[in-house]
Amino acid sequence: MQTRHILIAATLIISACHKEETVHISDAHISAGQTITSDTLSGTIKGTLAAGKTYYFRTDITINQGDTLLMQAGSRLIAIGDGKTTATSPQITCNGTFISLGTADANNFITVADSLRKPENIGKGYWGGIQCGSASGDLIIKWTHLEFAGGPAGPSADPAVFAAGDPRNLISYTNYNGHFILEDSWLYGSTDDGIRVLHGNVSVMRNTFEANGKAGGEALNLKAGSVGDIAYNVVIGAATNAFKVSNSGGGPVQTKVYLYNNTILNCGMRQVKSGRGGSINFEKGAQGKIYNNIIVDCRYGVRITPDADTTHTSYNNQFFYSNAQTQIDQFYTADGVGRKQSNDIMTVTPESNPPMFANYDVNQFDFAKNKAPLDISAMPFTIITTQQYDFSLLPGSPALKSANADVVQAQKTVPQGGLYGATTLPPSVDRGAYPSNGSGNQHITSSLLSK
Repeated sequence: MQTRHILIAATLIISACHKEETVHISDAHISAGQTITSDTLSGTIKGTLAAGKTYYFRTDITINQGDTLLMQAGSRLIAIGDGKTTATSPQITCNGTFISLGTADANNFITVADSLRKPENIGKGYWGGIQCGSASGDLIIKWTHLEFAGGPAGPSADPAVFAAGDPRNLISYTNYNGHFILEDSWLYGSTDDGIRVLHGNVSVMRNTFEANGKAGGEALNLKAGSVGDIAYNVVIGAATNAFKVSNSGGGPVQTKVYLYNNTILNCGMRQVKSGRGGSINFEKGAQGKIYNNIIVDCRYGVRITPDADTTHTSYNNQFFYSNAQTQIDQFYTADGVGRKQSNDIMTVTPESNPPMFANYDVNQFDFAKNKAPLDISAMPFTIITTQQYDFSLLPGSPALKSANADVVQAQKTVPQGGLYGATTLPPSVDRGAYPSNGSGNQHITSSLLSK
């Protein structure tokens, strides 16, 4: 078949640095600058990682302010590291703009060698993650697998985020004026937090977080100046919380997060500190909305501490399930101000009133006999990774048609639509990440099952 080449000049507006770049469209592949021809990256980089190509980096790579690195659909970026020292766990330092445009049919990968992509390597932190500076451009990631980051921080890590030796996150974002868009992606096996947003405008939609944190850490940790929408995500087996929302550190913008229609399972069991960890945690001056979430077999349920901005935080329509009385007693934590709401659905006695997932046994692990804290070696991979589970709801599930689709209007603090904008969905009348109309989370396999 003869290929028709089309060259169209377009403009990609990078909001944080106010820079225009020419973007070329050819054979449906988007480019930003010159295609990178070497398969080994080092030092300062910009341009395009080509569709279907595999690239490697053994040392830190940096995107300078005003530059863009773009991954076309089906490209792979492989970190070569061992996670033992800063020098042997390279990071991507993003002071410019980083875009990964995977698709449902051609996922992108930012990970390690296939021989290391195994559940037993959760928490080993082979590389240093994507670390965005305080004046970076936008970070836009779609249909991308991010796996096995967490190597110890060193001189190249932001001291405002990490002390020397701290495990780094899969992603850190720190620009008050920037946009962080994460859609339809997988975050697997980080040593500490999967994502930490210190400041920025965010939209985190339809992603799957698996086994984030070896002994502590959240799947998604949002701090001072984080504003946006978090919905239709699956979080399974996070060490501490699925979502922690805080205004700690203060600043010119108050943390304000709308968190709805997520499915959260088996979280909080590895945190050794008492009173911490489980599902959704609002604290230290943060405000927002918490609606329509399904929370299953988590050490703690919703925690809204007295020092949160409780005046401007509302919540209802959660679905809580557990097979352990200790968890049932903490669906709303005893040290918080949250209490059962009018449209919450709760297990009353262990194993009663399950959510009725299409393909997931909520009782495969006995949390009554296996109480927190649990070392990761005591938790089967089947309860911290998604395998080939289907978290959609069977007919007759009490979570169907029992939520409120009108109580939250998404903030949409990031650009919407197109290749570079977000698809920020509104709430659903069904609870959890898989509404019956098929508009929510599209994943039914673990990150590791994609090649």
